[in-house]
Amino acid sequence: MILYHGSNTKIDSINLAMCRPYKDFGTGFYLTDLKEQATGMAIRVSRIYGGTPILNVFEIQDDFRGLQEISIKDFGEQTTEEWARFVMNNRNRFFDDIKHELCNQDNKYDIVIGPVADDNMTLLFRQYENEMIDFSTLMKGMIYKRTSSQYSFHTEKSIRFLRKAGS
Repeated sequence: MILYHGSNTKIDSINLAMCRPYKDFGTGFYLTDLKEQATGMAIRVSRIYGGTPILNVFEIQDDFRGLQEISIKDFGEQTTEEWARFVMNNRNRFFDDIKHELCNQDNKYDIVIGPVADDNMTLLFRQYENEMIDFSTLMKGMIYKRTSSQYSFHTEKSIRFLRKAGS
Protein backbone atom coordinates (compact mmCIF):
# COMPACT_ATOMS: atom_id res chain seq x y z
CA MET A 1 0.00 0.00 0.00
CA ILE A 2 1.26 3.48 -0.86
CA LEU A 3 0.86 6.30 1.67
CA TYR A 4 1.71 9.99 1.21
CA HIS A 5 2.89 12.76 3.54
CA GLY A 6 2.70 16.33 2.28
CA SER A 7 5.36 18.64 3.68
CA ASN A 8 7.78 21.44 2.94
CA THR A 9 10.73 19.15 3.57
CA LYS A 10 11.99 15.80 2.31
CA ILE A 11 11.59 13.16 5.00
CA ASP A 12 14.00 10.24 4.83
CA SER A 13 13.81 9.32 8.51
CA ILE A 14 10.70 9.75 10.67
CA ASN A 15 11.34 11.38 14.04
CA LEU A 16 8.28 11.09 16.30
CA ALA A 17 9.78 13.68 18.67
CA MET A 18 9.16 16.27 15.92
CA CYS A 19 5.42 15.49 15.78
CA ARG A 20 2.95 17.92 17.31
CA PRO A 21 0.60 16.86 20.12
CA TYR A 22 -3.19 17.27 20.30
CA LYS A 23 -3.93 16.23 16.74
CA ASP A 24 -6.95 14.14 15.66
CA PHE A 25 -5.48 10.80 16.70
CA GLY A 26 -2.78 12.05 19.06
CA THR A 27 0.90 12.81 18.58
CA GLY A 28 2.13 10.93 15.54
CA PHE A 29 3.30 10.89 11.95
CA TYR A 30 0.29 11.39 9.66
CA LEU A 31 -0.10 10.08 6.13
CA THR A 32 -2.92 9.50 3.66
CA ASP A 33 -3.64 7.08 0.85
CA LEU A 34 -4.99 10.01 -1.20
CA LYS A 35 -2.26 11.62 -3.30
CA GLU A 36 -4.33 14.76 -3.96
CA GLN A 37 -4.93 15.29 -0.24
CA ALA A 38 -1.20 15.02 0.55
CA THR A 39 -0.32 17.34 -2.34
CA GLY A 40 -2.75 19.93 -0.99
CA MET A 41 -1.21 19.61 2.47
CA ALA A 42 2.30 20.07 1.03
CA ILE A 43 1.19 23.28 -0.67
CA ARG A 44 -0.52 24.52 2.51
CA VAL A 45 2.50 23.74 4.74
CA SER A 46 4.95 25.41 2.36
CA ARG A 47 2.77 28.54 2.23
CA ILE A 48 2.67 28.74 6.01
CA TYR A 49 6.27 27.80 6.84
CA GLY A 50 8.08 28.53 3.58
CA GLY A 51 9.98 26.15 1.38
CA THR A 52 8.85 24.02 -1.51
CA PRO A 53 5.91 21.58 -1.44
CA ILE A 54 7.22 18.01 -1.25
CA LEU A 55 5.21 14.82 -1.52
CA ASN A 56 6.92 12.14 0.57
CA VAL A 57 5.93 8.63 -0.49
CA PHE A 58 6.00 5.61 1.81
CA GLU A 59 5.03 1.96 1.47
CA ILE A 60 3.54 -0.41 4.00
CA GLN A 61 2.70 -4.04 3.40
CA ASP A 62 -0.88 -4.50 2.23
CA ASP A 63 -1.80 -6.85 5.07
CA PHE A 64 -0.47 -4.64 7.90
CA ARG A 65 -3.92 -4.52 9.55
CA GLY A 66 -3.57 -8.21 10.39
CA LEU A 67 -0.22 -7.94 12.15
CA GLN A 68 -0.41 -9.25 15.72
CA GLU A 69 2.55 -7.26 17.06
CA ILE A 70 0.94 -3.83 16.67
CA SER A 71 -2.26 -2.30 18.02
CA ILE A 72 -4.44 -0.68 15.35
CA LYS A 73 -7.57 1.43 15.81
CA ASP A 74 -9.42 1.59 12.49
CA PHE A 75 -12.48 3.86 12.27
CA GLY A 76 -13.11 3.11 8.61
CA GLU A 77 -14.11 5.86 6.20
CA GLN A 78 -17.21 7.29 7.87
CA THR A 79 -17.48 9.70 10.77
CA THR A 80 -19.15 8.09 13.77
CA GLU A 81 -19.90 9.02 17.37
CA GLU A 82 -16.93 6.90 18.49
CA TRP A 83 -14.61 8.68 16.01
CA ALA A 84 -15.89 12.14 17.07
CA ARG A 85 -15.31 11.47 20.77
CA PHE A 86 -11.86 10.04 20.01
CA VAL A 87 -10.83 13.13 18.02
CA MET A 88 -12.23 15.54 20.61
CA ASN A 89 -10.43 13.72 23.44
CA ASN A 90 -7.10 13.75 21.60
CA ARG A 91 -7.38 17.42 20.67
CA ASN A 92 -8.37 18.48 24.19
CA ARG A 93 -5.35 19.68 26.18
CA PHE A 94 -7.33 19.27 29.40
CA PHE A 95 -8.63 15.73 28.82
CA ASP A 96 -7.09 13.77 31.67
CA ASP A 97 -8.45 10.23 31.24
CA ILE A 98 -5.69 9.33 28.77
CA LYS A 99 -6.01 5.61 29.51
CA HIS A 100 -9.57 5.71 28.11
CA GLU A 101 -10.03 3.61 24.97
CA LEU A 102 -11.32 6.71 23.13
CA CYS A 103 -8.05 8.58 23.57
CA ASN A 104 -4.56 8.02 22.20
CA GLN A 105 -2.57 10.63 24.11
CA ASP A 106 -0.68 7.70 25.69
CA ASN A 107 -0.05 6.00 22.31
CA LYS A 108 -1.95 2.85 23.28
CA TYR A 109 -2.62 2.44 19.57
CA ASP A 110 0.45 2.09 17.36
CA ILE A 111 -1.55 3.06 14.26
CA VAL A 112 -4.90 4.85 13.96
CA ILE A 113 -6.85 5.03 10.70
CA GLY A 114 -9.90 7.12 9.92
CA PRO A 115 -11.38 10.33 8.56
CA VAL A 116 -9.73 13.73 8.91
CA ALA A 117 -11.51 16.30 11.07
CA ASP A 118 -11.45 19.24 8.65
CA ASP A 119 -12.04 22.90 9.50
CA ASN A 120 -15.84 22.50 9.27
CA MET A 121 -15.79 19.61 11.74
CA THR A 122 -13.43 21.54 13.99
CA LEU A 123 -16.04 24.32 14.10
CA LEU A 124 -18.72 21.78 15.06
CA PHE A 125 -16.45 20.38 17.81
CA ARG A 126 -15.81 23.88 19.15
CA GLN A 127 -19.53 24.68 19.17
CA TYR A 128 -20.18 21.46 21.09
CA GLU A 129 -17.39 22.15 23.59
CA ASN A 130 -18.72 25.68 24.15
CA GLU A 131 -22.21 24.23 24.70
CA MET A 132 -23.64 26.05 21.69
CA ILE A 133 -24.93 22.74 20.27
CA ASP A 134 -25.66 19.36 21.83
CA PHE A 135 -24.05 16.08 20.83
CA SER A 136 -26.91 14.97 18.59
CA THR A 137 -26.63 18.24 16.65
CA LEU A 138 -22.90 17.68 16.32
CA MET A 139 -23.55 14.21 14.91
CA LYS A 140 -26.19 15.49 12.49
CA GLY A 141 -23.75 18.13 11.26
CA MET A 142 -21.13 15.48 10.56
CA ILE A 143 -23.42 13.34 8.41
CA TYR A 144 -23.17 15.71 5.47
CA LYS A 145 -19.44 16.33 5.68
CA ARG A 146 -17.21 14.82 3.01
CA THR A 147 -14.18 13.35 4.72
CA SER A 148 -10.69 12.46 3.67
CA SER A 149 -8.42 9.75 5.01
CA GLN A 150 -5.52 9.66 7.45
CA TYR A 151 -3.19 7.02 8.79
CA SER A 152 -1.30 8.04 11.91
CA PHE A 153 1.76 6.23 13.24
CA HIS A 154 2.40 6.77 16.95
CA THR A 155 5.21 4.45 18.02
CA GLU A 156 8.67 3.48 16.85
CA LYS A 157 7.32 -0.04 16.48
CA SER A 158 4.76 1.14 13.90
CA ILE A 159 7.23 3.41 12.06
CA ARG A 160 9.40 0.34 11.34
CA PHE A 161 6.69 -0.95 9.01
CA LEU A 162 6.98 2.11 6.74
CA ARG A 163 9.50 2.11 3.89
CA LYS A 164 10.48 5.27 2.05
CA ALA A 165 9.44 4.95 -1.60
CA GLY A 166 10.30 8.41 -2.94
CA SER A 167 9.71 12.15 -2.85
